[in-house]
Amino acid sequence: MSSPPERHRFVIVPHRPHVRWLLAGALVLWLLSLAGTWWVASERAAPGMAKLRAELELTGKRAAQAEALSRQLRQNVATLRRSDQISRSANTELQATLAERDEEVSALRADVAFYERLVGATGQRRGLSVHEAVFTPEAAGTWRYTVTLTQNLNRGAISRGEARVSVEGVVGGRLRTLGWDDLRQEPGAEGQPFSFRYFQQLEGSIMLPEGFTPQRVRVQLRSDGSTVEQAFPWQARTPRGE
Repeated sequence: MSSPPERHRFVIVPHRPHVRWLLAGALVLWLLSLAGTWWVASERAAPGMAKLRAELELTGKRAAQAEALSRQLRQNVATLRRSDQISRSANTELQATLAERDEEVSALRADVAFYERLVGATGQRRGLSVHEAVFTPEAAGTWRYTVTLTQNLNRGAISRGEARVSVEGVVGGRLRTLGWDDLRQEPGAEGQPFSFRYFQQLEGSIMLPEGFTPQRVRVQLRSDGSTVEQAFPWQARTPRGE
């Protein structure tokens, strides 16, 4: 037995096109209301936002300019410090050079006065004598001596002989005299020969014992069977260039 034929059911819906437009309009109004609400909320929450942004941008620019100026000032200070150090160093060297030149001028003036007294017409006439004895420290721990001999009593004569030096001082709290042999560290050492018409400088090196403090110097001259002896305070001279 065959089944009865299937029946189709149809629903009749009335056609209302104006409803879609109403829904679309309502959606647009809702979106516009949301946008308006956000704008009103933004203005109320931060009414000066644009002004604040402008001020923030201006402040950032000023901060960058201030930082650049600070770097430049630090660089200028460093440059000035280096310049000041160079100036101070140059000034120190100049002062040292001037002091050295003043010392040289003083020494030259003393030499001129010495020569004038020695060979000048008004100079005092003296026989064989010791003008000065000075000592300069050497790197090896020895002392370089310079003894200046003079005579202008007989300008035509030649003074010949030998010289010996002795040093008086203190060591260990006791007085002690170092003779020529002790200073030369050579037993029976011969005296230093000299031969001159007006003046001569004798030079050599001596060794002082450790802990010995020199105080006086004696120079003995032997010439033509006569002996001349003179004493001077110990005179130490700083090496040139120091």
